[in-house]
Amino acid sequence: MRILIVDGHSVIFAWPEMRKLHARRNVLARDAVVKLLTEYHDASGTHVVAVFDGKGTKWSEVTEPGGIQVFYSGADQTADEIIERLVAKYGQQNEITVATDDHLEQQTVNSFGASFISSEGLKLLLDNMRTSFARELKKFKRQ
Repeated sequence: MRILIVDGHSVIFAWPEMRKLHARRNVLARDAVVKLLTEYHDASGTHVVAVFDGKGTKWSEVTEPGGIQVFYSGADQTADEIIERLVAKYGQQNEITVATDDHLEQQTVNSFGASFISSEGLKLLLDNMRTSFARELKKFKRQ
């Protein structure tokens, strides 16, 4: 199975439009990232996991209606630790890509056998998915 794990705050702070949303209310930026990732999941069939720092005292997991998993780290750990645990647990049986701009995190997940892309690489991946989807939809409408 192909899995994409996204360091949510890495993406939020790398993309200007998400930084603006975050400045207004951090939940707006989180929701926007989850929406984009759900679209990618739906179009590609890739299992998507978004991991964000901090929401409460203990880590929590939410499975969104669109089918992606969202983890929030607790006060006692970071999003990076959750990402590392997921990659260590599922990396041997699955093709995992982690989207993060944290160079140390990139090296760590790579040592567990996962590949990584930057936030800009993720943006390109999502843009390409949208373009391909629009092209396929156009073809379908012509038929």
